[in-house]
Amino acid sequence: MGKYYIGLDGGSTYLKAALIGNGQVVDTMVRSTGIDNNGTAQLLARELCNRNAVTPSEVGYIMATGYSRKVLEMADDDISEITAHAYGVRLTAPKEYQPGMIIDIGGQDSKIIYLDSHYAVKNFSMNDKCAAGTGKFMEVIAQILETTIDQVGPLSLESTSPCDINSTCVVFAQSEVISLVARKYDRRDILAGMHLSMVRRIIKMMKKSEKQGDILMTGGGALNIGLHKAFEEELMRDVYVASWPQFNGAIGAALIGSERG
Repeated sequence: MGKYYIGLDGGSTYLKAALIGNGQVVDTMVRSTGIDNNGTAQLLARELCNRNAVTPSEVGYIMATGYSRKVLEMADDDISEITAHAYGVRLTAPKEYQPGMIIDIGGQDSKIIYLDSHYAVKNFSMNDKCAAGTGKFMEVIAQILETTIDQVGPLSLESTSPCDINSTCVVFAQSEVISLVARKYDRRDILAGMHLSMVRRIIKMMKKSEKQGDILMTGGGALNIGLHKAFEEELMRDVYVASWPQFNGAIGAALIGSERG
């Protein structure tokens, strides 16, 4: 019987994979999704096993989640992203710590997931109609400001007076940023303004009655130090970042797979 379990999180931009064994994260990997989700998933699972000297017979279960979960043929089953993220925090949240709310910022959507004391999902809110408040929004603005996605956070922390960016739509925000650049505003102040605008938009999604417990950031957006700081400033409380934040959904899927397997 297999003693390893794989979780596949098929996002719109990236496909993430996690390998777990003995209830611990063994390894994680990510690839651009491309046009062949199935091929990418197979390649990723194979590389993950090869890198950790795991044979296919040692893999007890493969669970898929995410945007393209229904088309990943190699998976034994699939599970919703919300459930996978709630499960993932059992391994990714700091040990001394009881998350009541997950803020998940992905490439194409942002989610707020509310948990009870047993990590079960109580409720959630989701922004999937508009790219503002997502990784895509950050990529677009980074391009305009001639910087890279991994620099937008550190640069924003150097700001002394963040710009006001009021548009809640990516297209209008883009025009607003181009206009600020033309008016010679400092790039760091524009980026700080962008982070605040994103964070305020996401906070508006939060249900007032559900603000119990600690707050945990997951998703690729959690790797952005500027976004993390903006959340702490706006919420006026500590916000924690998950271990392997980008892989939280894949880790949760693998963990559910280990229970099924």
